[in-house]
Amino acid sequence: MHIRPFQPADEAAVIDLWQRCELTRPWNDPQQDIRRKLGVQPELFLVGEVDGQLVASAMAGFDGHRGWVNYLAVCPTQRRRGLGRQLMTAVEQRLEALGCPKLNLQVRDGNQAVLAFYERLGYRIEPLVSLGKRLIADD
Repeated sequence: MHIRPFQPADEAAVIDLWQRCELTRPWNDPQQDIRRKLGVQPELFLVGEVDGQLVASAMAGFDGHRGWVNYLAVCPTQRRRGLGRQLMTAVEQRLEALGCPKLNLQVRDGNQAVLAFYERLGYRIEPLVSLGKRLIADD
């Protein structure tokens, strides 16, 4: 898989991928999420291609204290080939190069397959409660 930074021409393919992977939600406008990411550390928005086809994405960031990853997606027909692992390794390497000491991520409750994937990569469930507050609504 060829991993590279997201380009604006990738938008439709990335949104389609996110939808096929069931990552989109009515309260999050994926186009708005992309626009916001392109304004902050766009080099940490990565896509993966196989034979010229966009098949994976990851949107990462580092706030100076912790790294985060969102929208990790691998095309359902391309899963179980190590592509998610490759993309997470690329994210981890980029964050580590920025001096990021720890990477956090969130998994929707009940998504056992995704939890198992991250556990295989060395991530552990931490005894935390995730809180959120929307400051700007996506209309």
